[in-house]
Formats: sequence, structure tokens, C-alpha cells
Amino acid sequence: MKLSICIPVYNGADTISELVDKLQETFRGRDFEIVMANDGSRDNSSEVCQSIVKKYSNVRFVDLRRNYGEHNAVMCTLNYCTGDYAAIIDDDLQNPPEEILKLMEEAEKGYDVVYAKYHKKKHSLFRNLGSKINDILATWLIGKPKNLYLCSFKLVNRALINEIIKYKGPFPYIDGLILRATNSYSAVFVEHKSREAGKSNYTLGKLIHLCLSMFVNFSIKPMRFMMGFGAVVMLMSVALAVYFVIDKILHPEIANGWTSLVALILFFGGLQTVFLGLIGEYIGKNYLDQNGTPQFTVKKTYGIAETEEKSK
Repeated sequence: MKLSICIPVYNGADTISELVDKLQETFRGRDFEIVMANDGSRDNSSEVCQSIVKKYSNVRFVDLRRNYGEHNAVMCTLNYCTGDYAAIIDDDLQNPPEEILKLMEEAEKGYDVVYAKYHKKKHSLFRNLGSKINDILATWLIGKPKNLYLCSFKLVNRALINEIIKYKGPFPYIDGLILRATNSYSAVFVEHKSREAGKSNYTLGKLIHLCLSMFVNFSIKPMRFMMGFGAVVMLMSVALAVYFVIDKILHPEIANGWTSLVALILFFGGLQTVFLGLIGEYIGKNYLDQNGTPQFTVKKTYGIAETEEKSK
């Protein structure tokens, strides 16, 4: 069984060499490869990764032309990996390489995907909150089982890899692609360490982008929610209109006010703007998909044969 270890790299110059060294030590004597994709890092990650390829013959490196996002970089590594299983691991050393063995042991029971789960996460409060929001939205939008925690550290088999990489759209969401392709999953507890070097690249903007990817690319539930909410507001408006007419008939001395009118105009105007924005998001992303916006573009590859590169 050949294992591919897929690593999206973003500003990971301080940690990626140590991670690869530990992976080489952990899996010495096994049939494995390491596939790294540099996602437009602002530091010298590209140069560091190139030196790693020169050091180890089983390392493959794809240098992307710009930053596309973590999920796009993971898609790149999955497109270039050749293993029977692929372990997806971050470049920050918070997931010890030896924990991959636990995922492999569980996968051998026949599961398509095995997720990592933690007794205690060593992320910041903001990132843990973002993960919780992502978990709630994923349960509602894409039907994620409530007992499953969607972790970026996971192991997928070749059959599932082949299904995932069929998606060529510019806005991939790896867990959404996994859950729509299989219900054969498991999860095992692994250790999670504190970050020793660098800083987290997790931002509010990335959280919003991830949520929009779930909203627009992998679910139509927001549209259905809009339709249902609009129907409820319409019924409430009719009921209020009937009430105001009856009240005016019974109490003709009531003066006509403008406060309630302005409040209603602002409320419904804001509501329509939000709905139109969401519809525009669906249309805009569909447009970007249809006009061939790339999932990622490759600047140069290292450790990958020319014949294999041409087949991509």
C-alpha cells in the first residue's frame, strides 16, 4: 500500500523542513511519497520546498502562481499524488506525523475517509470559534452527520480521491466533495500540539469565504430559506395590513404616522438587498465557473516527471 502525504504550504518556511524530516523518519521503510503545493506564500517557502526536493527523492513539489486558498492547494496535491491513500496534513507541525499511522490503521477497516478528532485543540479562541461555526453550517447545509467533526487532518483512499478530483470548479470545498461522494467514514482521536513557529493564517475573511463556498457551491438550502422566510414575511404583512385597516375603522381619530412607514421601508429594503446579494453570489460564482476560472495554475513542478506533468 502506497501512501501519499499531501501538504498545502502557505508561509510555512519555518516549519515545512522539520515536518518533512519527521515524516521521513516516521515512515522510513514504507512505500510513501510527499506532495507539497506552495499556495502563493509571501515568504521563501518556495525556495525551502525546492531544497527539500533535492534532499529527498520521494518528495514532489508544485509551485502555484498565486494564492488560491487552502482547499484549492489541497486539490492540487490530490491531483498530483499517486498513492493508494492520501493523508492531508497542515504545514504547521500541530499534527504530529506519527498520528497518520492511527488514521491508516482505522482506514484498513474499509473506510473511504478517516478524520482526526481531538480531545483538546490547541488553536486560538477565534479559530476554535470559527471551526464551531463551520461545523454548525456544514451540518445544516451539506448534511454532515452531527457526530462527525470536519478536520483538515484526514486520510482518504484512492477511490475517493478519484471522485474528489473530478471536480474542476474554482471554489472547491474538500469536505463537501467528500460527503457528497461517500458515507463510509470514521474518526479517531489524535494528539494536537501548540504552534511552535510562525502564526496562524486563519482570518475572518477566510472563514467567510469558506462559509460562502458551502452556501453557494454545495447547497441550495439558503435559497429555500429565503423563499420560506419571504413567505412568512408576506403573511405577516397581510396580517398587519388587515389589523391596521380594522383598527382605523374602529378608531378613526388615530393620526397617520410616518415612523412605522419609514421603519417598514428600511426593513424590507434591507431584506431585499440581502436576498439580492445572495442571489448575486450564486449567479456570480456560476459565471466564474462557466467562464473557465482555474482551480489553480501551476508555475513549476519539482520531482515530477515530464510525461506525468503532460497528463495533468
